[in-house]
Amino acid sequence: MASEAAPRRARRRFLLLPALLLALPPFLDQYQQYVVNLVLVYIPVGVGFNLVVGNLGQLAFSNVAFFGIGAYTSGILMLKLGLPWWATLPPAGIMGALAGGAASVPALRGVRSFYLAVMTLAFGELMRWSYIRLESLTGGSMGMAVPSADVFGWALATEWRKFYVFLALAAATVIATDRLLRSRIGRAFMAIKDNETAAAAMGIATSGYFVLGFAWSGFVVGIGGAMFAVLVGHLSPDSFDLIELILQFAIIMVGGLASLTGSVLGAVVITATPQIFANFPGFQELIFGLLIVLVILFLPRGLASLLARLHPVFRDQYYDG
Repeated sequence: MASEAAPRRARRRFLLLPALLLALPPFLDQYQQYVVNLVLVYIPVGVGFNLVVGNLGQLAFSNVAFFGIGAYTSGILMLKLGLPWWATLPPAGIMGALAGGAASVPALRGVRSFYLAVMTLAFGELMRWSYIRLESLTGGSMGMAVPSADVFGWALATEWRKFYVFLALAAATVIATDRLLRSRIGRAFMAIKDNETAAAAMGIATSGYFVLGFAWSGFVVGIGGAMFAVLVGHLSPDSFDLIELILQFAIIMVGGLASLTGSVLGAVVITATPQIFANFPGFQELIFGLLIVLVILFLPRGLASLLARLHPVFRDQYYDG
């Protein structure tokens, strides 16, 4: 019992990290704060993507569709209906969850591996086509301007103010997903990932868990999309293309599959590293590609596996690495 209590106490201390980050803004300029906010946006995006690919074991590339749906839902509700940004968060998550349920249909019909990857990739491209064609709602290929955001009357007029709200949302999605994965639902996900046939033979309703996994992924990523909308202030279909999907896939591969710690690490490294070398044309892409290659070659389970060796606080209970 004592050996189990120590990692629990360490994990609780690790959850204090968001509280420690509250003191960060005074030490950053506006651009640096923007980069930190962008990292916070990609934390729920990475968490949702990793849930399906890492924990459920399904090679599904519909994440960028959930991201775009959440962003456009938030932007449209603000622009067309005049809703405050905070009121658009639940609809953005719900629309993402509904899209997740729709993306799970091929998996329910037995589509797996690269076939599932291609079908879900096509879903993302279909949504991007919809953003272009539905000009009355989305502004078409020119995109749409997102109105100024506020939270219960508190205007998010600066990057510093956005930081505090984004930090709370990112922490909430990580903690909620952590609780989900530590429950019997998370154990069912891992059983399905290890051996779907054996899981079904043990009485696990695999179809229901597929829908639940994709829907929760869509919900979390949809929230990230709503955060992205207010951060960038302008949405266009080009923000949700194949390059964006590669970026999101790199987050979970570099961070570590099936690891919440990995999702957070991947969001930090993949989002922040290109910004560090933004003033060096061409060098940015070189560093980005080199980082991915080195991690895959020498840390095939991602950066999370490296930290897990250093201290148990960084090791997820449900992580099979």
